[in-house]
Amino acid sequence: MTYRVCFVCTGNICRSPMAESVFRARVAEAGLDELIEVGSAGTGGWHEGDGADPRTVAVLEENGYDSAHTARQFDPAWFPRLDLVIALDSSHLKALRRLAPTERDADKVRLLRSYDPAAGDDLDVPDPYYGDTHGFEACLEMVEAASTHLLAAVREQLEGRAA
Repeated sequence: MTYRVCFVCTGNICRSPMAESVFRARVAEAGLDELIEVGSAGTGGWHEGDGADPRTVAVLEENGYDSAHTARQFDPAWFPRLDLVIALDSSHLKALRRLAPTERDADKVRLLRSYDPAAGDDLDVPDPYYGDTHGFEACLEMVEAASTHLLAAVREQLEGRAA
């Protein structure tokens, strides 16, 4: 059975496509791409159909990640088929939990940096959109740090299903 993860930020052109790309690479490196499906979306539809922000694309490609992406808006109807909805900041977390049709669906929503033991108390991945390339590089570092531990948590869930 496929385990489905969706990363969500505001417009689905900066943080969530970056997280999707990094996590997809981690999943492939672990040989789990047949078991884990990875996607992303935005809480709003302003950029629907657009590619990722050029700065996101540049930072991903400079670091060896795939940058192919088409922005889309998160649809609450997806909740039943998703196993985990990963919010990139606390405003997304609140918005997604409000959209969740059931308490069980709301429990699927988690902050990405909650998977990074070194994150401390600030679990938001700051929006790099209005800044320069350094913000996108910092975003990538946060995403990479959390993705390793997120994969471990998903792997644990998969093993629990198999038992």
